[in-house]
Amino acid sequence: MNNKKLFLTDLDGTLLNDQNVVSPATRKALEDFTAAGNVFAISTGRAMESVLHVVKELELSYPGMYILSYNGALIYDCDAKKSLFRASIPFDAVQELLDMANERDIHIQTYTDRYIVAPAYNEHLDFYRIRVQTPVIIDPDIVSELPEPPCKMLAVERHDHAKLERLRTAIHERYGDRFTTIYSNQYLLEIVPAEAGKGNALVRLRDHLGILPQNTMAAGDAENDISMIEAAGLGIAMKNGSDEAKAAADVVTKEDNNHDGLVPFLAV
Repeated sequence: MNNKKLFLTDLDGTLLNDQNVVSPATRKALEDFTAAGNVFAISTGRAMESVLHVVKELELSYPGMYILSYNGALIYDCDAKKSLFRASIPFDAVQELLDMANERDIHIQTYTDRYIVAPAYNEHLDFYRIRVQTPVIIDPDIVSELPEPPCKMLAVERHDHAKLERLRTAIHERYGDRFTTIYSNQYLLEIVPAEAGKGNALVRLRDHLGILPQNTMAAGDAENDISMIEAAGLGIAMKNGSDEAKAAADVVTKEDNNHDGLVPFLAV
């Protein structure tokens, strides 16, 4: 074990402000944190292509950085440019989940390394792409477009949250504990393999790096962040976060994502 610190942060509503950028003060804090030999990781529900786009556009590349995408289903070493861990949804389950969503008139999509793959383009997909500019493949037979089993599926419903809840219940009735279903916000229901999850990914990365559990920190704002908030030595919820995230955290930031809420925790 070593004395390095590991800091994991969600993107939307946490590291990024409401203009989808990183403020100068937060950027400087990240630079100082990593320059001191500590490890920074982005942990997000977003697909890998989307995260890499954000990293490039916002110049968020730091030495020894990692990306935990698809809610912890993929752990990526940015320096080595390779994956350390990957969990996936089998093709037969992808088709079954598509059928279950279609039966309930719910938009559902999945991902390749470069594309969103969806059965149709509609208002729900258009809403999702306000922030996520990943290109899209449209094909009712989504499995035929997948070169390998995907890390995540995502159900999107803008108007009736109860529909997502019914789908969530049906998934657990059918699959038991094979999959984890979590909300990244009230419109987005994430479906990932049970061995994924941001908390499990934190532990995997922590152990891979030989970092002491008490030297880990994780910050987030939503339900899909709770497992890593709970797994970290110091779990941080954003002032602007959900009540559930705040209840799970050791500490709540004094400022929100628009006012450098993370900066005090990056001090070295």
